[in-house]
Amino acid sequence: MAVRWGLRGKSAMALLLACLLSLVPAAILGWQAVDGIRQHFATAYAENYTLLHMQRILAPISRELALAQRFADSQTTRAWLDDEHDPLKRRRFFTEAEGFRRSFADHTFFIVVDASGDYYFDTAGEADPRIPRYRVDVDDPEDAWYVETLRSGVPYNINVNTDSKLGVAKVWINVVVRDHGRPLGIAGSGLDLSRFLDDFIRDGANGMTPMIVTPDGAFQAYPDAQRIAFSSGAEAGSVGREQRIQSLIADPDQRQALRNTMQDAEHHPGEVRTLQAELEGKPRLLSVGYLPELNWVMITALDVQTARILDPGWLWTLLGGLTLLLALLLAGFVYATERLILHPLRRLQHSARAIAGGDYSPQLAVRRDDEIGELSRAFSRMAEQVERHTRELEARVRERTRELEQANQEMARARRQIDDSLVYAGIIQRAILPSRRLAAALEHQYAVLWRPRDHVGGDFYLFRESERGCLIGVVDCAGHGVPGALMTMLARAIIDHAILEAGADDPAGILEATDRQTRESFTQERLPDSIATNMDIGLVWIDAASTTLTFAGAKMSLYASDGERLEILRGGKRAIAQKRRMTHTNVHRPLHPGWTYTLCSDGFLDQAGGEHGFGFGNQRFEAMLQARANDPLDAQIDAFEAELEAYRGDLPQRDDITVLSFRYRPTPGSEPSSRRDEPRNEHRSSQEPPDESP
Repeated sequence: MAVRWGLRGKSAMALLLACLLSLVPAAILGWQAVDGIRQHFATAYAENYTLLHMQRILAPISRELALAQRFADSQTTRAWLDDEHDPLKRRRFFTEAEGFRRSFADHTFFIVVDASGDYYFDTAGEADPRIPRYRVDVDDPEDAWYVETLRSGVPYNINVNTDSKLGVAKVWINVVVRDHGRPLGIAGSGLDLSRFLDDFIRDGANGMTPMIVTPDGAFQAYPDAQRIAFSSGAEAGSVGREQRIQSLIADPDQRQALRNTMQDAEHHPGEVRTLQAELEGKPRLLSVGYLPELNWVMITALDVQTARILDPGWLWTLLGGLTLLLALLLAGFVYATERLILHPLRRLQHSARAIAGGDYSPQLAVRRDDEIGELSRAFSRMAEQVERHTRELEARVRERTRELEQANQEMARARRQIDDSLVYAGIIQRAILPSRRLAAALEHQYAVLWRPRDHVGGDFYLFRESERGCLIGVVDCAGHGVPGALMTMLARAIIDHAILEAGADDPAGILEATDRQTRESFTQERLPDSIATNMDIGLVWIDAASTTLTFAGAKMSLYASDGERLEILRGGKRAIAQKRRMTHTNVHRPLHPGWTYTLCSDGFLDQAGGEHGFGFGNQRFEAMLQARANDPLDAQIDAFEAELEAYRGDLPQRDDITVLSFRYRPTPGSEPSSRRDEPRNEHRSSQEPPDESP
């Protein structure tokens, strides 16, 4: 049976609810106060913890660094490095080095002789230190730390790296030994990486996660050793996204705030800065400090919920007091309500019955002159105003509906004009593509997949033929859509001028001239930092007489495969007009008959897809090239496109895509291809413009 609440019970419940609601602002303010206190103590705790760890790390490493500098600056060391094979100097050096080895914390030292590349490593109880462990090879990627350390010009660096040739992982202290600016070698010591992490990073503090990064965010020390960016301290390693602290932060604004805080800490060494951020989706309080002696940034992530900043026991006492106060207030409020509200409401009941049986129009009459009568008359006036306002609102709605319909028609016309302009821009852009000249010159020995992300894009390919051979290339300009298409027009003009200046048979010279002319056209003083004018370019000169090819690339590689082997001619690491310049060089290779040669913009490699939404990737692309190397070129392009579509799934196309494949077959008499007279393009219009490119 349903419980029937009387007016008294409903009033009491309403009063109880009112009392509870009145406590909500107080509870919110109280919680904010408690949270503010907790945040204050958490910030102080994090800053002190970070300062303490900075001193704990700085003291032993500074000692090792000072000892390593004394070891490197020793006259005995310098004399031996200058003449490695002198028996007397050699004996003196290893006698003195033994004393240094015992003084180093890890009881090890190493030294590299620049003249010979010999790498000496001594630790207690191992092989004869006078015999080199191996020889540094400047072309070996594992020895890139040595080349980069000398090239950087710094007197020393601290590099976390695993030396696979020695089978050890250490925090290496590399001190450069020079004689009047001439490098003699590198000497130093190292701290065992596992012990370093256990001592300074995995200290077990509740709610604390300390980490050490370089100024650009690469991990030097982290509880999970797999995230450490090995060899990044010497600027010799390729730092992956998962090996930077930025990979832990999903929000771009928080990543920018962290970069700003790290820069601020660099300008104020010895001080600690704090900020709030989410690491791997969890809120953390980050404290940041800079160690200028080590060029390290110390970052501590504090989980305020896990760390017991405040003891919650006192909250229960406060809650009990608030409950007692609420009971007293409710009792007093019920008594006052009975006297001040319920009695007048009972009298209003008689007036409500009269209204229930009468007219609800604005002519409703009420004979009472008290507050109840005023309330009834107020309802009558409100009914009149509501009726009048309703009529006015209906008229306004009809008027606004007509205005919206007219605006929608105008927007539809504007959209059609924009679409027509984009289609026309696509026709103009395709006019610069040398598809018909390629078909006439190479016939069935080439195939192209050219697919802008929008109607127009920032990718294009070029072809230049002469009596001695032909130049083939792919260009990927920064930007998409109309800005990217406009950039291709200017890039085409610059490259044509560069070809006239350097000659079609000198791809590296063309890249150098293109880089210079692009920088002259886009001076940094006139461009904001958000505007990119760089280009990825791959150029191949084919000399048919000598059956050789010459390649040069800027962030673009040339792939060559016969189905069993895959050769990759790497382009330069920097794009054209990138902030830091580089010198491009030509790579000469024999032109293998029947091999498939491929140039590809990064739109194919970076296309997101698969189960996790990752990019297509180099490994998958290289395996695809090798598997399809012996197929007809038309079939290759069809297979490439089909595999990319299957990988992409329902995800949108991320970037402009260009893939150009060609072969060299000296046998005459082949029929020209019937399908490659124009580039493959999902947004291709029905009328293809004539090919007017030179």
